[in-house]
Amino acid sequence: MEYEVIDTQVSPTGRLEILSRTEAAKLLDIGHGGLHQLYRDCSLAVLNCGNELDDGKELLERYRDFDIRIMQRQRGIKLDIKGAPASAFVDGKMITGIREHLFAVLRDVIYVSEEIRGNPRFALDTSGGVTDAVFHILRNASVLQPRTDPNLVVCWGGHSVGREEYEYTKVIGYQLGLRGLDICTGCGPGAMKGPMKGAAIAHAKQRIGTGRYIGFTEPGIIAAEAPNPIVNELVIFPDVEKRLEAFVRAGHGFVVFPGGAGTAEEILYILGVLLHPSNADVPFPLVFTGPKSAENYFRQIDQFVGATLGVEAQRLYKIIIDDPVQVAREIQAGIKLVRNFRKQQRDSYYFNSMLKIEHDFQRPFHPSHENMRKLKLHRNQPRHTLAANLRRAFSGVVAGNVKNEGIREIEKHGSFEIQGDAAIMGPMDALLASFVAQQRMKLSSKKYNPCYRIVAETAA
Repeated sequence: MEYEVIDTQVSPTGRLEILSRTEAAKLLDIGHGGLHQLYRDCSLAVLNCGNELDDGKELLERYRDFDIRIMQRQRGIKLDIKGAPASAFVDGKMITGIREHLFAVLRDVIYVSEEIRGNPRFALDTSGGVTDAVFHILRNASVLQPRTDPNLVVCWGGHSVGREEYEYTKVIGYQLGLRGLDICTGCGPGAMKGPMKGAAIAHAKQRIGTGRYIGFTEPGIIAAEAPNPIVNELVIFPDVEKRLEAFVRAGHGFVVFPGGAGTAEEILYILGVLLHPSNADVPFPLVFTGPKSAENYFRQIDQFVGATLGVEAQRLYKIIIDDPVQVAREIQAGIKLVRNFRKQQRDSYYFNSMLKIEHDFQRPFHPSHENMRKLKLHRNQPRHTLAANLRRAFSGVVAGNVKNEGIREIEKHGSFEIQGDAAIMGPMDALLASFVAQQRMKLSSKKYNPCYRIVAETAA
């Protein structure tokens, strides 16, 4: 099947107009160790904005002739683009927001390569070193804004949601926006796009011309969840773990909408962090919400959390069904507590440095068949450690569903095998089955073929 494509050249604005010869050479390098493949794949994902496709492998195969090269000139650089999706253009001219995203990819790929990886300044084998790296990536992208009151709401939820749930996320965003709150999401479609859309309308009504719609992504997921066009601040992190940490460090209030395995991963991540004894007194507004039709969804999530992590984890969030005004008020009140706490502790408003995040939540997890089988999914460990391992299990399911490398791994070796105590595997199997039944795993209307197999171990 042929897809309409366009060749073009575009110039950046601001500091990216000038790159050093070394930086340009790294991006041009198509050999071993070069950045070109990473840069090319992320750029294609950004240009695919608005297309209903959440299969990273299919995207790369659909536009296999796509390429992007840096042209060095005396007065700066230009991007030479071949075979770009035509949907990124209007009358032959690239949409401004997509062009901004394209240069955000360039900025972050260069920065992580030049300043983070291999830099002895960042001890990435330590918890503090990873947090420092996340801070610098955010600062380099100008996300951190001092001298501003806390007002950033992180919204998590699925990319594959029904119309009623999508409309509900817009209403929530609208209510948050009316209260002057900004939005940060995983930047893709569905429950990531809806809150931004609603907040944008509310900001316009309130004559707020500085509304922020921040999107955090990473190379593995960006092809499956292309940044939606409302995002006006895009950051590409090197891996999902740093992306998740960026959410909890930069955000002030958190709203979770219905979703699939990726949303479960995010829930387990934050609950695992908050279960650490060091974080017991840190205020952290966390609300699960959806329309009336999603009530059963959150009942299943709550039951899974209770069965695996216990009552203490269930106390860390509030479930509010079909009441957008109450959600917005709850988040607004929670953010006031965050502000007072940070002020008393003399912690910054723009980066939550007091939150303790164990290295278990920061180490990049590669979901190979061997690594998935070796996950420790049993009760004989601290709850926050179990949460870290459960998070990895759901991360593997996400990879097998939509990420290029994960899909190829499944095609080559078959389904991932997830094994552990029957008391944990039973609730996990039931939760994943509900995601499949509710069509939350993929955008495609085709029958979903599970990329995983649950194996329950019986006690000896």
